[in-house]
Amino acid sequence: MNPYNEREVLLLLQDESTQRKGFEMIVSQYSEQLYWQIRRMVLSHDDANDLLQNTFVKAWMNIDYFRAEAKLSTWLYRIALNECITFLNKQRAMNTVAIDDPEAAVVQRLESDPYFSGDQAQLMLQKALLSLPEKQRMVFNLKYYQEMKYEEMSDIFGTSVGALKASYHHAVKKIEKFLEGID
Repeated sequence: MNPYNEREVLLLLQDESTQRKGFEMIVSQYSEQLYWQIRRMVLSHDDANDLLQNTFVKAWMNIDYFRAEAKLSTWLYRIALNECITFLNKQRAMNTVAIDDPEAAVVQRLESDPYFSGDQAQLMLQKALLSLPEKQRMVFNLKYYQEMKYEEMSDIFGTSVGALKASYHHAVKKIEKFLEGID
């Protein structure tokens, strides 16, 4: 298998007869990192899988609108993060009717998720992350887990590098404060 080459893939995407092959290369290149990014937002393996599928379906349906000004990964992250926000908003609307603390429901689902293998510390970190506003949580996840550069995040969110640095800094402070409160 040849190493992934974005320029080659973009050429494949431009020709209708090779578009599907190009898209399959994108899926195999980005599935894992997108899955984990989504999973860190929604926590459940099944939900993450569904949202990953939705992300690729949306990308495939809109592939003709993709302009190579941005990197493919940036474009895919933007779609995935929008899918997460939509999903979390729907979930929150459903949970708000049921209970006062929608995050508690998510944590309960995480604790009962057969795919979650984290220890107590991992669970506490997830609870801390759930206390953050969504955009802040996304910025934290991209920086902390993916070690993504602020410049690349700036393209995904359409936000300045300074604002993203501040957002990450606030997220770290809130997480530290949250974890200090647990004894």
